[in-house]
Amino acid sequence: MPAPLSILDLSPILSGGDATGALRNTLDLARQAESFGYARYWVAEHHFTPGVASSQPGLLLAAIGAATSRIRLGSGAVQTGHQTPLSVVEQFAMLDALYPDRIDLGLGRSGQRRVEALKELADQGERPAPKPPAQARVVDGLLIPPAFSFAHLVASPRWALHARLLQQPGAQSPDFGDQVQEIADLLGEGVRDDEGNVARAVPGAGARPQVWILGSSGGESAQVAGARGLPFAANYHVSPAAVLEAVAAYRAAFRPSERLAEPWVMVSADVVVAEDDEQARHHASGYGLWVRSIRSGGGAIPFPTPEEAAAHEWSAQDRALVADRLDTQFVGTPEAVARQLDTLRRVTGADELLITTITHDHAARVRSFELLAKEWLG
Repeated sequence: MPAPLSILDLSPILSGGDATGALRNTLDLARQAESFGYARYWVAEHHFTPGVASSQPGLLLAAIGAATSRIRLGSGAVQTGHQTPLSVVEQFAMLDALYPDRIDLGLGRSGQRRVEALKELADQGERPAPKPPAQARVVDGLLIPPAFSFAHLVASPRWALHARLLQQPGAQSPDFGDQVQEIADLLGEGVRDDEGNVARAVPGAGARPQVWILGSSGGESAQVAGARGLPFAANYHVSPAAVLEAVAAYRAAFRPSERLAEPWVMVSADVVVAEDDEQARHHASGYGLWVRSIRSGGGAIPFPTPEEAAAHEWSAQDRALVADRLDTQFVGTPEAVARQLDTLRRVTGADELLITTITHDHAARVRSFELLAKEWLG
């Protein structure tokens, strides 16, 4: 039996469109993904991003749940640096009550890493020294590109403004492992203090969403997931350079839990599929310009049309900004993309694959997921 396929959706805002259209497209894609046979439908959490409408996963999942009936629904991922464990548990326990046995609670350190990076810069009083670029390598058929440095983004005033707006004044994010433990406690018998007082979330106590950890490196996220016996999702589509490090660190840290006897890994990939290579390349052509907008510091722009992408004059610096993401995007016919995904699955040892696809043409995006499901799932 092939590894299950799932979807990660950012609710992309398209050039010439708006957030309303993006969210309606998400509901349409979720309904169709269920009929195609996808196992899960996850939505992202992004803030202050002109080209992404998925800013509040809990709210969006409630709407998707009402529009579907079977497919599992989840967050990819809740940014724990911006919310308390209680807030997270109340949202996802409510979803679990409304849509029982269908909810995944994916947790990530994104918000915490932002705050930590800004603090490190303040302590240094200067920009961090860039690391020398590594060389690309191919591991058993899978491209592992050089790592991309986000230091120039972290040092920008824009990041500092966003960090201020995403947290209450003076608030500090606790240790990620402690937050994961408190979420587990609130989903269980509650949080108890030294005097025996117990705080129980309502809804919350007794809820049974599947808790996942998402990570882009072999750092704390992978280690917390392993140590707590939770399933782990590694990001090849965001940080392809570190995917092998991430899954290795998770497996090394893994300890069996009530939920999992052995490690369970899902790996993401950015994919565009069409009936032939030319169509696939056409629909994927806006991706480079979109990634450039993120990495140049302005935030993701509304996803460009192929014509807008073709009009952009690429400099050597532009190409360097996006090379790792373009080189690891799987674009082509169903057969070709399925072979690439099978290589990703084999090399990483993934138990599941998480597919993200963005095209300017919504019908082409839906068709991409349909063609892939037919080829992969049969």
